Amino acid sequence: MRILIVDDEPQITRVLRTSLQSNGHEVTVAQDGVDALAKFMKAQPDLVITDLAMPGMDGIELTRLIRERSQVPVIVLSVRNQDASKVAALDEGADDYITKPFSIQELLARVRVQSRRAVAAGEPEQSLIALGDFHIDVDRHQVLVRDVEVHLTPKEFDLMVYFARNADRVLTHKTLLRAVWGAAGVDQPEYLRVLVAQLRKKVEPGGEPKYILSEPWVGYRLSPSGATES
Repeated sequence: MRILIVDDEPQITRVLRTSLQSNGHEVTVAQDGVDALAKFMKAQPDLVITDLAMPGMDGIELTRLIRERSQVPVIVLSVRNQDASKVAALDEGADDYITKPFSIQELLARVRVQSRRAVAAGEPEQSLIALGDFHIDVDRHQVLVRDVEVHLTPKEFDLMVYFARNADRVLTHKTLLRAVWGAAGVDQPEYLRVLVAQLRKKVEPGGEPKYILSEPWVGYRLSPSGATES
């Protein structure tokens, strides 16, 4: 996999380059967003890993410009006090985030997840979705969880299908509201809280969130096999 790393801290890019190359990836490094965009256009990477806080063009603007050109997966790196920037990057189209400090094993796991998503995204959109414990027939409005059918309302079904088509991706509250209710719903977060609670009651075993995982202050992520790699 060709990976573009964007960070203005040389020690971080050095560690990431060494770790990713030792796992068989081809790595290009950029020091800021402007440099990254030029290298992105030239190298055509399969994945971008970018810091958020950088001089000049930051990671949010870089993500927006990448999304105008490509659907390549983007993982953003953030520190713990960057929740607003993290959400902004995800709203602009980033697929995942990792909070600093992080382990190399966590990073490699997230890279594997995005690699699988990139392969799936290249396939034609299917009316039959089979992943993990879920089997969904979009045309028949049928959802099976571990081979047991669950009956969903139309809005619950729309949310479930959107989760399934974006499995293992962090989806912000705004993204989900827009997907299910359209632009008019983005300022009604209570709609989403209620709908997620209703959906969880029907698909989660024992009432404990196993599949629809909360990303605090950010949104939700569907783990179709009931476990996340970390």
